[in-house]
Amino acid sequence: MKYYVSVDMEGITGLPDYTFVDSSRHNYERARRIMTEEANAIIRAAFGQGAEEVLVNDSHSKMNNLLVEELHPDADLITGDLKAFSMVQALDDSFDGVIFIGYHARAGQPGVMSHSMTFGVRTMFINDVEIGELGLNAYVAGHYGVPVIMVAGDDQACREAEALIPGIVTAAVKQSISRSAVKTLHPKKSQALLEEKTAEAIAKRTMIKPLIPPAQPILRIEFTNYGQAEWAALMPGCEIEPGTTIVRFEARDILEAYRAMLVMVELAMQTKYC
Repeated sequence: MKYYVSVDMEGITGLPDYTFVDSSRHNYERARRIMTEEANAIIRAAFGQGAEEVLVNDSHSKMNNLLVEELHPDADLITGDLKAFSMVQALDDSFDGVIFIGYHARAGQPGVMSHSMTFGVRTMFINDVEIGELGLNAYVAGHYGVPVIMVAGDDQACREAEALIPGIVTAAVKQSISRSAVKTLHPKKSQALLEEKTAEAIAKRTMIKPLIPPAQPILRIEFTNYGQAEWAALMPGCEIEPGTTIVRFEARDILEAYRAMLVMVELAMQTKYC
């Protein structure tokens, strides 16, 4: 058996605000250690349940947060930020299941540090389904016929996952009080919970269906201001929907939609909020 683990940061135990997830801020080094310990809890449980291979993808910001020297030695790690498929780099049909940890709710929703990719994004859609990072990443897994079997993060991320993927196993390591305050488990309790839930998810993996994306999906991204939409619409094939800050792209498949999203949000951040 072979498992893929995508590790974001905002949903990691004990992290309430951006002083923990911004590498220039004073709490960041503490957060990296907790993040690495949580990844290790998942990896230990996967190997304990018979995994032959675990691939971990660092999926936050510059994507070089996990401490490789402290990571479980039997796991492989993808680190660094220029990746064609970002949070799901190297995911393909060879995997038996996908686990998302440290995940957060989508933009505009309750939840600690909720957002979708960048803070220029107000919301995203695939056809008529409103999604965030969690949903779009799950669609890529579904393209390959691989189920997302578990999501760990704050309670709002877990609710989002449960609404998208029937039967998915979730592990809420903290409860959102506001966008920058949480009620959290102790890291040791979180690690025990993650090991327990990983074992449960692997046992249930054949009962959890992949989130299959639509054929020829339409990607729509609503930006927070018109300048961001103008920049995003510079990408060939994009257009701004009249009277909105929504940029539309008709993709050949979800893989093209995903890469389009990455380019659009990077272009959009060329302008400022003023």
